[in-house]
Amino acid sequence: MIIFGTKGYLYQIAILTLLCGRCGNPAAHTLRKRVTEFALFFVPLFPFSTKYATRCTFCGAEQRVTKEQAERLQAQAAGGQGGRPYGQPQQQPYRS
Repeated sequence: MIIFGTKGYLYQIAILTLLCGRCGNPAAHTLRKRVTEFALFFVPLFPFSTKYATRCTFCGAEQRVTKEQAERLQAQAAGGQGGRPYGQPQQQPYRS
């Protein structure tokens, strides 16, 4: 008997101040990375899905972002705001 399945991990990468696309408030957003891995006998072997999203701490809205946008937002969080008061991710509904 072979036991296989998936295991999911959720990582919080950064906390940013962004303008929320849903509520319109400049609020803290968490940048999150969701990784799903294939597991065999309860041992995770390799990742087959990686998704990035931001979540507004004011209204709870989640917006999916691409890997490139997530890297830009992470660099923005590490190196300051880069002269702009607020960044805004592309508005897409988050689907898990």
